[in-house]
Amino acid sequence: MTNAVPILALWLGTWGLNAWLARFDTRATRFLVALIFGLTMLILWEMIVRLYDVPSVILPAPSQIADSIADHPRLLWGDFVQTILKGALSGWIMGAGAAVIVAILIDRSPFLQRGLLPVGNFVAALPIVGIAPILVMWFGFDWQSKAAVVVVMVFFPVLVNMIAGLADTNALQRDQMATWSAGYWQSLLKLRLPAAMPFLFNGLKITTTLALIGAIVAEFFGSPTHGMGFRISTAVGQLDLPLVWAEIVVAAIAGSLFYGIVALVERRVTFWHPSRRT
Repeated sequence: MTNAVPILALWLGTWGLNAWLARFDTRATRFLVALIFGLTMLILWEMIVRLYDVPSVILPAPSQIADSIADHPRLLWGDFVQTILKGALSGWIMGAGAAVIVAILIDRSPFLQRGLLPVGNFVAALPIVGIAPILVMWFGFDWQSKAAVVVVMVFFPVLVNMIAGLADTNALQRDQMATWSAGYWQSLLKLRLPAAMPFLFNGLKITTTLALIGAIVAEFFGSPTHGMGFRISTAVGQLDLPLVWAEIVVAAIAGSLFYGIVALVERRVTFWHPSRRT
């Protein structure tokens, strides 16, 4: 019971501080609230593990995870390059690019809309643990098979959002383009593609996390001797949980940066959208 006193005191103290800061509702206070909350969770995690002697094979302390990151910088960097830069990023670019092209083709051809969308919906419903080993057998154990898994996971969400975006123009806008004698491709480039950008970026932001998950999960079914998924599976077998959590931290940071970069590009591209003026 005495061990719970400092934990409760820290929680209630930071709760009160955050409640007071939240009343000001400025950019600085919002940042401070998020920072204090995150630091509080880390400190509480450390306190609980140490005060209650939680074994590291159950839950390592943040300090142990930090030590593991400091002890394996080259190992973590090699896994990051293999999984994130080669597998996830390349697959995300190929999947999103293919989805945009197919969306334009579907928009151009009602036949393709009736034929491809049901197939895409079927593929999107396939479980990743079912298709990952098949793609590993097809494309080999290196990053190409992980990129293929990411393509499958990214393609359909971007496709659906892009099709919805291309349809997001009203009759007045289309009539205006017609009065200017604009053809299909001129209307597409000048009106419909810009109008589809908010929808496209919604799909791109959603798939940033899917790409990381797909690449890591695919490595569980076959990988060279490096990669985040490979490292997590082998470290679990060796009961090296601090290294497992170090890989998770790297993946979480990479995913957050990936999402943030896409969101920043979205703000630059869709500056004209009403949601950016508020």
